[in-house]
Amino acid sequence: MALSMVDKAAEKKDKAPWPAEIAAEFERERKNPNPCVGSTLLSENERTRVWMIRLAPGERIGFHRHVLDYFWTSITGGRGRQHVHDGTTVEYTYQPGETRHESYGKGEFKVHDLENIGDRDMVFMTVEFKDSANAPLPLPAGMRPQAAA
Repeated sequence: MALSMVDKAAEKKDKAPWPAEIAAEFERERKNPNPCVGSTLLSENERTRVWMIRLAPGERIGFHRHVLDYFWTSITGGRGRQHVHDGTTVEYTYQPGETRHESYGKGEFKVHDLENIGDRDMVFMTVEFKDSANAPLPLPAGMRPQAAA
């Protein structure tokens, strides 16, 4: 059975107001949706986009928007904090190899960030499926990997 984030209990869940800089960044993303669900796009074809997130302790990837069905796998495990578009702040511990599957109906999405609050590098792989209920958001120029020579 494929698990999703609905099946994962947050270790901490808070509805307190976000710091001003986080709230301002969230508002910028709302006005200009960020389709980069990882820090590096490793591969893309007509069916999938494969992303990697590598965060050092204290490092954060900013707000990004999930509109496509996808799954992620935690490569290293670690502890992370997310600010989610419903106004919550959540914290989770991830185990190496932990995998979660997410899907979105037409017009549905999730916006969140991710901060490494652990004491070691945290690495995730994410695979998006471009044949989802929503069309893929266009990627910014220069995001796609260059073909090997």
